[in-house]
Amino acid sequence: MKASKQFRGGKQTKIKDADAELKPLSSGDKAKDKMLVAELATQIAVQQEMLFAAGKHKVLVVLQGIDTSGKDGTVKDVFNVINPQGVQIVNFKAPSSIELAHDYLWRVHQQVPKSGDIVVFNRSHYEDVLITRVHDWIDDAECERRYAQIRDFERMLSETGTTIIKCLLHISKNEQRSRLQERIDDPAKHWKFDMQDLEERKSWDKYQELFGKAINATDADHAPWYVIPANSKTHRNLAIATILLETLLDLKLTPPDPKPELKGLKIE
Repeated sequence: MKASKQFRGGKQTKIKDADAELKPLSSGDKAKDKMLVAELATQIAVQQEMLFAAGKHKVLVVLQGIDTSGKDGTVKDVFNVINPQGVQIVNFKAPSSIELAHDYLWRVHQQVPKSGDIVVFNRSHYEDVLITRVHDWIDDAECERRYAQIRDFERMLSETGTTIIKCLLHISKNEQRSRLQERIDDPAKHWKFDMQDLEERKSWDKYQELFGKAINATDADHAPWYVIPANSKTHRNLAIATILLETLLDLKLTPPDPKPELKGLKIE
């Protein structure tokens, strides 16, 4: 079975702590799994080179998840051997005053991939139906309107040539506690810690509920959601790398046609 089918979200998705521990793709040997991730990353780089050279397709990878779920780690381990010319990492922080003066998708649309590119969203437009709803900055009616707008936005991207992969990096509450404590206990990691993370942690159950609602409302064949068990960092990388490679292979990428004018050309 394809990994894309194993982790696919859908209309009945519920986010449960126990599921964060699952490792269906693991060999049982962490070192072997890490080697496989590296091999997959190399194969992804080969596909990306053809994607970039041909300039016909666009790929958008959305990484969404609670604080410490591993979005940065995924970028580092899965995309580390791709030619930097063909991949762009976009981090969505709290919106600026200029961004707030526009509609919430304005800043997002500017960052979607152009032909030949892979773009990775580290957080995304889904923050606008997650943190905004947790803190009651929008109500249920506005949230439903935004789900509809996001569906339309992603359908438009798909219809204009963008392949979309959306991954929820799912960790358990206990795993988040461990990762936050590690950042506190290690002075070299203090830069990663933000006191606001503790405030957001108080809304854990609400976030899990809203993750499920967002997936149920916006999963589509042209913009699929994948729920990635992410308590294991190695398995998280293995799952995402496998799904991305499967998706690229499904595009049946090939190098551009040879240029006939170069046949037989000899450089003096």
